[in-house]
Amino acid sequence: MEAPSAASAQRSYTYEEYKETADWLLAKTKQRPKVAIICGSGLGGLADLLDNKTVFDYKDIPRFPTSTVAGHGGHLVFGSLQGCECVCMKGRFHFYEGYDMHTVAYPVRVFFLLGVKTLIVTNAAGGINDTYNVGDIMLIKDHINMPGFAGHNPLCGHNDERFGPRFPCISDAYDCELRTLAKKTAKEEGCNDFLKEGVYCMLAGPTYETIAECRVLQQLGADAVGMSTVPEVLVARHCGCVSWVCPSSPIRL
Repeated sequence: MEAPSAASAQRSYTYEEYKETADWLLAKTKQRPKVAIICGSGLGGLADLLDNKTVFDYKDIPRFPTSTVAGHGGHLVFGSLQGCECVCMKGRFHFYEGYDMHTVAYPVRVFFLLGVKTLIVTNAAGGINDTYNVGDIMLIKDHINMPGFAGHNPLCGHNDERFGPRFPCISDAYDCELRTLAKKTAKEEGCNDFLKEGVYCMLAGPTYETIAECRVLQQLGADAVGMSTVPEVLVARHCGCVSWVCPSSPIRL
């Protein structure tokens, strides 16, 4: 797959453009998902578990970006999971691929226009909390948005009130009730020993962090670090969707 062009990396989108993408999808599937799942590295197989699947290649969806990272399949999958209609992204988009934050989070506003109310996001992250082990799963309770400190935020630019307010509150970005449900389910399934809850820090990538940088992030209060997730969550909360996010298998750095 080709890398995104400089032109695509610089653009933003209008409400009508998001709606055109959503309308195209609604016209081609009878499914009306209320839950969207962004499958992180290694978790694309979740989309294969859906029943009554309708699968679209990203390249065929109007204005949809394409994933250029190995292991990110590039398919949007509609279907039913345990009786719940949902849509899964089998592969996501990253700032380090050359996309700007508006493009990285483009699918989330499309999901909102499809009628999605809940966004579940997963990723593979590096664990920097000394108590974490390889294979642990961490529920995100808060984040540190390093690219945002430098002005790279998907909510920058013109604000369309049809999506959300100019200055959204992000203090409750990671829904407490969904996290409680996840912890209850983990206990029922015997997964308590490797389920953590912590703060996720997003960096731009594509390089991994140096030892000194990890020490700085620890001092800032981060428990895990990665190169994704935060842009999608910011846009979801802007649209009023609730978010449940967990990095899959934090790897000790």
